[in-house]
Amino acid sequence: MALLLDLANIVGGFLLAVSLLRRLPRAGDTLQRAADRVAPFGWVVGVAALVAGGFYLLVHLFNGPHVFHFEVVGILVGVALLWDRLTRRKAPPALLLAVFGLIAVVVGLQGLVTPD
Repeated sequence: MALLLDLANIVGGFLLAVSLLRRLPRAGDTLQRAADRVAPFGWVVGVAALVAGGFYLLVHLFNGPHVFHFEVVGILVGVALLWDRLTRRKAPPALLLAVFGLIAVVVGLQGLVTPD
């Protein structure tokens, strides 16, 4: 389940950060094409991030030592990816989402190397 949370943070962060990543000189076009292929499944990544983050939030609230940043970022990634489906409002500014996406990718990578 921890791997699911970490992968949801990485993939969800990538989807959120693609507007910023496509400006990279040599890799931007390739990253944009990869994001275009994964984007239709963004809602699945958002649901997985919400479920995994919510699960670990409940576990650490009741049994764990404290709430970790991995689950908070996972919940926020899920909300950001499902924002239009949940609220029917305009999404937050793209730059804000892109910066948060980069943070989510780093947190996901950190979660992969952090022992459970």
